[in-house]
Amino acid sequence: MKIAFLTTDNRDAHRRYGDFQPYFGPAPTALLDGFRMLGEREQENEKAGNPEILKSGDSENQRDVAGAQETSTQERRAKNDEQRTRNKELGTVSPFEIHVISCTQQPLHAPEKLASNIWYHSLHVPKIGWLRTGYQGCIRAVRRKLREINPDIVHGQGTERDCAVSAVFSGYPNVLTIHGNMRSVAKAVGAKPGSFHWMAAKLERFALARTQGVLCNSVYTRLMVEPVASKTWLVPNAIRAVFLEPPPAIRPEGTPLLLCLGTISPYKQQVGLLRVLDALHQRGLRFAVDFAGSIDEESPYGVEFLREIRKAETAGYARYLGNLPSVDLIARLDAASALVHVPSEEAFGLVVAEALARNLRIFGFAVGGMTDIIQGVKAAELVPPQDWEGLEESIARWILNGAEKTGEAVEVMRVRYAPETIARRHLDIYREVLDSINHPTSSSGC
Repeated sequence: MKIAFLTTDNRDAHRRYGDFQPYFGPAPTALLDGFRMLGEREQENEKAGNPEILKSGDSENQRDVAGAQETSTQERRAKNDEQRTRNKELGTVSPFEIHVISCTQQPLHAPEKLASNIWYHSLHVPKIGWLRTGYQGCIRAVRRKLREINPDIVHGQGTERDCAVSAVFSGYPNVLTIHGNMRSVAKAVGAKPGSFHWMAAKLERFALARTQGVLCNSVYTRLMVEPVASKTWLVPNAIRAVFLEPPPAIRPEGTPLLLCLGTISPYKQQVGLLRVLDALHQRGLRFAVDFAGSIDEESPYGVEFLREIRKAETAGYARYLGNLPSVDLIARLDAASALVHVPSEEAFGLVVAEALARNLRIFGFAVGGMTDIIQGVKAAELVPPQDWEGLEESIARWILNGAEKTGEAVEVMRVRYAPETIARRHLDIYREVLDSINHPTSSSGC
């Protein structure tokens, strides 16, 4: 089975065109981790004495690479049906390959592969082909590449940029994943007609109504999507594999360190949090807060945040670290005792799951997918949305009680959001979609 995986290369999104290697958002990265792990397991099965399982997949790959023989999509799907039957009997994973496709506004280095079963394709699309034309350039570039790859299914990662519309116009069976509910985000930021968020919301609705189905990362997201999409599946985001490595048993003692992680944005409400922190500081409580995330320094909200964080830095209780790479982010998580997350809109809240996986306590608002994540977890204290006084009191109470640390959520996060588990669920959905196309009357609901 060939899967085309449309996602954003963050070298383009963050204008880091000098970086050599592609990198993606946390959720797509974690899912690719899972696909890589399943591919490695597939190779282990071959070595363990199940060569037949990979034989057809290997010969198929050779045909695709060499171009010696063309295989129609319908014939390959029939082979996939036979393959799945054999693998169910043997308890193994079907052969599959992932083709990651990213559009960029400048030519960028593109490694042929990201893993043994994951290919990478970077498509240069001039600026005229982006949002101002409804991503027409991206759509056409993706269609050309897909004709070369000839995938069984196309998966558009997110409705923020070009990926969703490119998927629904691909000409192949397709599904979408919601990472941020752009229609809700547009409302949260008061998007004006013609603005980026306004356009993203319009394109999101257009794409949701035209795909075979939508993978929703939370109950909240599913409620937002169901009125528009023909079919939905509830599939949480995975946690990146590196975040699931065992956290240190002992944290540094001293002043409690809290983190606030995420893009500096009006609906992430970092300025509101700074006001709460100032109130806590005025009460004489000892603590420190590190903010990290990308920022548009020229936007009104970016200007306001930088002005307020400078006051906090001068007072000595908070600082802004910029946009951190994963290795530095994990180091900060392991040095901290708590995460504060106060968005007004949140599709899932992957940063909350990642913090719990590193033994942190959680403070924030009970919005969106965050309520899914904390189910069965005692290390989280969420107050009603926009209850800033309640948030202040919960943090103050925790500091006064010794800023106790937690460890009870680590295993829950590891089991619930393991990349391999989430990737396997995706493969099941891809097969369900293809089965519903090949055998419409035998399709089963999910």
